[in-house]
Amino acid sequence: MSDFRIKTYPVGQIGTNCYVVYRETCKKAVIIDPGAQGGDIADHLKELSVTPEAIFLTHGHFDHILGIEELKREYPGIPVYAGDQEKDLLSNPSINLSAGFGEAYSVHADQYLEDGASVKAGEISFKVLHTPGHTKGSVCYLIQDEDVLISGDTLFLESLGRTDFPTGDQSMIIKSIRERLFPLPGDTLVYPGHGDMTTIGHEKTYNPVALYRG
Repeated sequence: MSDFRIKTYPVGQIGTNCYVVYRETCKKAVIIDPGAQGGDIADHLKELSVTPEAIFLTHGHFDHILGIEELKREYPGIPVYAGDQEKDLLSNPSINLSAGFGEAYSVHADQYLEDGASVKAGEISFKVLHTPGHTKGSVCYLIQDEDVLISGDTLFLESLGRTDFPTGDQSMIIKSIRERLFPLPGDTLVYPGHGDMTTIGHEKTYNPVALYRG
């Protein structure tokens, strides 16, 4: 039986899914998209008796990044990873939308990841898939050993991410889903940035992208 674990914590005013991914045997974790309530996320980590080794971001919108500052205070030196084409959006409050939803907020990742890169943290190997469309630098994280995809705001249960925000592109998100995500095995579990989990097989049948003939 696998010792892989993934916990979901909806945070913030939009209910963004923050994920804590870890292996039970080593008690080291990765935090994905801490969108708010960094102190609460830290409390969850302590309840799980895990220590975070990294923060991964699927993209730079405010509702996926606002908890980082608190987590960095709790865990000094914890590195932040993001897609290599998301640097401008992360650092600019006017396009990461934080300026319009409260206090302006910016983030500078410690490492910007290229498409296809492999990163190991918490004894878990992640493959980076660049999936532009929701934002220019959106990425998904594939955990191949466990048939798990963290899809951010690219792919949702029977839906897909908005493209009417800065750097969004509808044709690109459709292409990303069709060419980068749908070829994955059908039983791949998909953990999205909002809402319930799904599978690649389900989305290939019921997602509007699968039905769209454009």
